[in-house]
Amino acid sequence: MDDRNPDIEQTRDEDLQDWMDALASVTRHEGSRRAHYLLERLIDQGRRSGVAVPRAEVTTPYLNTIPASAEPAYPGNAVLEKRIRALVRWNAMAMVVRANLESPADGGDLGGHLASFASLATMVECGQNHFWHGEGENRGGDLVYFQGHTSPGMYGRAYLEGRLTEDQLNHFRQEVDGKGLSSYPHPKLMPDFWQFPTVSMGLGPLMAIYQARFLKYLHARGIADTSKRKVWVFCGDGEMDEPESLGAIALAAREKLDNLIFVINCNLQRLDGPVRGNGKIIQELEGDFRGSGWNVIKLIWGGYWDPLLAADNEGILRQVMEDTVDGEYQAYKANDGKFVREHFFGKHPKLLEAVSHMTDDEIWNLNRGGHDPHKVYAAFSAAAAHTGQPTVILAKTIKGYGMGHVGQAKNPTHQKKKLDVDVIRDLRDRYGIPVPDDKLEAVPFFLPRADSPEMKYLQDRRNALGGHVPKRRRRADESLPAPALQAFASLLEPTIPGREISTTHAFVRFLNLLLRDKALGPRVVPILADESRTFGMEGLFRQIGIYAPEGQKYTPVDKDQVMHYREAEDGQLLQEGINEAGAMSSWIAAATSYSSSNRIMIPFYIYYAMFGFQRVGDLAWAAGDMQARGFLLGGTAGRTTMNGEGLQHEDGHSHILASTIPNCVAYDPTYAHELAVIMQHGVKRMVENQENVYYYVTVMNENYPQPGLTSGDEAGIIRGMYKLQSRGDGGRRVQLMGSGTILREVLAAQVLLHEDWGIGSDVWSVTSFTELRRDGLDVERHNLLRGEQEDPRVPYVTEKLTGTQGPVVASTDYVKLFADQIRPFIPKNRAYKVLGTDGFGLSDFRHRLRGHFEIDRHFVVLASLQALAEDGEIDRGVLAQAIAQYGIQPDKANPQNT
Repeated sequence: MDDRNPDIEQTRDEDLQDWMDALASVTRHEGSRRAHYLLERLIDQGRRSGVAVPRAEVTTPYLNTIPASAEPAYPGNAVLEKRIRALVRWNAMAMVVRANLESPADGGDLGGHLASFASLATMVECGQNHFWHGEGENRGGDLVYFQGHTSPGMYGRAYLEGRLTEDQLNHFRQEVDGKGLSSYPHPKLMPDFWQFPTVSMGLGPLMAIYQARFLKYLHARGIADTSKRKVWVFCGDGEMDEPESLGAIALAAREKLDNLIFVINCNLQRLDGPVRGNGKIIQELEGDFRGSGWNVIKLIWGGYWDPLLAADNEGILRQVMEDTVDGEYQAYKANDGKFVREHFFGKHPKLLEAVSHMTDDEIWNLNRGGHDPHKVYAAFSAAAAHTGQPTVILAKTIKGYGMGHVGQAKNPTHQKKKLDVDVIRDLRDRYGIPVPDDKLEAVPFFLPRADSPEMKYLQDRRNALGGHVPKRRRRADESLPAPALQAFASLLEPTIPGREISTTHAFVRFLNLLLRDKALGPRVVPILADESRTFGMEGLFRQIGIYAPEGQKYTPVDKDQVMHYREAEDGQLLQEGINEAGAMSSWIAAATSYSSSNRIMIPFYIYYAMFGFQRVGDLAWAAGDMQARGFLLGGTAGRTTMNGEGLQHEDGHSHILASTIPNCVAYDPTYAHELAVIMQHGVKRMVENQENVYYYVTVMNENYPQPGLTSGDEAGIIRGMYKLQSRGDGGRRVQLMGSGTILREVLAAQVLLHEDWGIGSDVWSVTSFTELRRDGLDVERHNLLRGEQEDPRVPYVTEKLTGTQGPVVASTDYVKLFADQIRPFIPKNRAYKVLGTDGFGLSDFRHRLRGHFEIDRHFVVLASLQALAEDGEIDRGVLAQAIAQYGIQPDKANPQNT
C-alpha cells in the first residue's frame, strides 16, 4: 500500500474526523473525565497491540486548566470583597511606606516589600473569605504557609480584623521595645500570630510537604482527627529554583497527600529580573509537578480574555500565547495597552484585527488569572475537592500589580519600599480611600467603621470559617506528665564487667523504656534517615512498625528474623531513607505538633552528627524560630570516634553550630547515667512544662564500662559539669575536664599524672560546655546591669572551680573553640589549657587519631605539665622528659593544617 496516495490520505482524514467527532460527542454529553478515561484505555490497548504510541506530553496548552464553561458560581459578594482587598492593600502599603519615610539619625532604612503581596492579594483574600478554616471545636485549623515577603498584607488584614493596632503597624520592623511587627513570618517574634517561618526560600515548601504527611500520620495512628484539614503553601516562582522547593514533591505524590495544596505565585520575576526570560516558568513547573504525579491546575488568563479565546477559531491567539516567552509577558505589563497592542497582538495581522474594536485601555485591562477572583475561586475550589493526589495551582500574576509604572513588573520592583506622592494619590483614587490631598504625604492608615458593610462581611466570613488565619497556639491544651528518673533505673546502674555499652546503646534503651510508658509511649516519634542498623535500632521495625500509608504489600526478605522489616498503616517509626532534610522536616512537624495540632509529640531524630546541623543548618534555625520541642541525637559523634569514616563523616564542630541557636540545649555526655538524667530532664521541660526548647545530644558507638549514677550528681549533670573523681592528696595538683568519649582519655591521664609524675588531680565530667557558657554570660549580664553589688552572682564554672588547686586542662573530641567557650569564667589567675580536634577528619584507629589530633591522655598530661611549669610549680625540664617518655614527635605536622 502506498502511504503517499492522496485518495488514501483523504480517506484517513475522513476517518480522523469521525474519531474527533466521537470524542467531541463524549466530552459534550458525558464530560471530560469520561473522555479522558476512554483516551487512556485506547492508548493502553494500542501499546498492548504493539503500536508505538508515544508517551503523552507532561505539559498542556498555555491555557487555564478549568475552562470558563466549567467554572462554579461565585458564592461571595464580589463588590464587598473587592473593597476589602483595596483596604488591605492600602494599609499594607501605608505601613511599609510610613516605616521608611524618615531614616533615623544613625542612618539606614527599615526596608520592606510591597510588590509580592500586590501580586498575591486576590488569592489571599479568596482563601480568607472562602477556604481557610480556623481551629474550632470539631476540627483543627487549616495550615497556611504564606510567602514570607507578603507579610505586610497579612498585617493589613489583621488590622481590619482588630487583631493588630495602629500603634503596632506604626512599629513595623521596630521590635526592640516588644510591640513591633516582625519583618517576615517569625513564630518566635510573634508567638500568637505566625505559625511557620517561610522567608528562607525553599524551606516553606519542603516543611509543608512533611507537615501534610505528619497530619496523615497523626490520623492513621488515632492521635488526632485530621481528615478535614488542608495544608496550603504559597511559593514564588523564583523560589522554586531552590533545590528544597521541589526536593520532596515525589514523596507528596507517592503518599497521595491530597490534604496538600501548593499555590505558586507565577509573577514571572525573582529579585533581580525574570525567572525564565527566555522560556515559560508555568510550563516548566507543570512538567515537574505533573511528571511527579501531582494534580496540576493552571490559572493563567483572567475573564477578560474569555471572549477573545472563544472567538479564536483558527487557534492563532493560542499559538501566540504559546510562542511568547516570559520576558515578553513581563514587558507587556511594565508598559501600557498601546505597547501590548503593537508587540503582542501585532505578532499576527488577524490578531490585530480581532482587537481593533478595543481601546488601549481595554487591552490594558486584559487580566491575568491570579488577579481574577472568579477564576481564583474556581481553581481553589477544584484543588480543595480533589482527592488521591496533592494539587499545585500555577497562578499567573503581575509583580507589583497596581503599583503604577514606577513599580509594576519592573526589575527593581521587589525592593520597592518608597512611593512618591503621585503614586500614592493614584493608589488612593484606585482603592477609593477617603484621604484628602493634604494628608497624603503622611500616608495615613484607614479603618472603616466597625458597622460598615465591608467590616461586617470580613468578620462574618472568618466567623463562618472558624476563626482567624494565621493564628498560633502557644501551648497544647493537654497535660502529660514526664516519667520519674527512676523509670530509667537500668541506665543509672553500673554495667556488669564484660557487658560494656555505648551511649548510643543507652539512648536506644531510654527510647524503649519511654515507648513502654502508657501515657507518653504513643506520642514518641522515632525518626531515622536510613541508619537504623547503624545505631542498633532495627528492633523497632517489628516492635512499633514503620509508618506506610498503604501498609506492606510484600513479604520482607527477612520475615523469618525476629527484627524483620515491617511497614504498617499505623506504624510509629518514620523511616525517611537517605534524606536528612526530609527527616529534619518530619522532626519539625512533630516537634511543633503541640502548636499546629494541639497534640504533644516527642520526636527523636538520630543521625550521623556530621549530617545534622552542618547539612540542614537552615532547618535547625527554622526549628528554633518555630519553638520546636524534641530531641536531636548526633550519632557516632566526635572527630575521632567515627574512626573509619573519614573527612566527610567525622564531626568535630556540630556543638559549635548547635550553640548558635539560642533555644537549642546541647549536651555531650560520656555515660549512660548522664544521658538518662539529661533526657529525662528534657522530657520534663518540653512535655510536662511545655518549655520552648529543643535538645541536641551527641552519642557515641564506643563501648566501655558504665560507672552508674552517684546520688547528688544530677544537678551538676544538668548544669553542665560535676566532679567525677579525685586522685592524690596534697602537693601539686591540676583540674582536668573532658566530655564524651575523650573524658576516658582524661581519666587515663589522671592515672599517668599521679603514677609517673606524682601530681594529683580532680576530673570533671563536663556534660555541656555550651550550657556552662550560657550560664556565665547570664551572670555577667546580670552583674553588669546592676552595677556595684555587695553580693554579685558567680558563674557555675567559677563556683565549682573556686577552692580547687592548680591549672585547668580540658580535652574533647571537638574543635578547641568548644571547650574554650568557658575561658572567661575560669577563676582569675588560673591557667586554662584547651585541647581539641581542629582540622579535617582522617580514617584510622581511634588511638592513632587521638594522638594525631593531640587530645589523648599523653597530650593531656603534657598540657598539665606545661601549665604547672608556667606557674613555677615544676621544672621545665620535665616537659622534655614527658615528650620522650610518651613518644611524642615535636616536629609532627599540625593537624589543623593537614
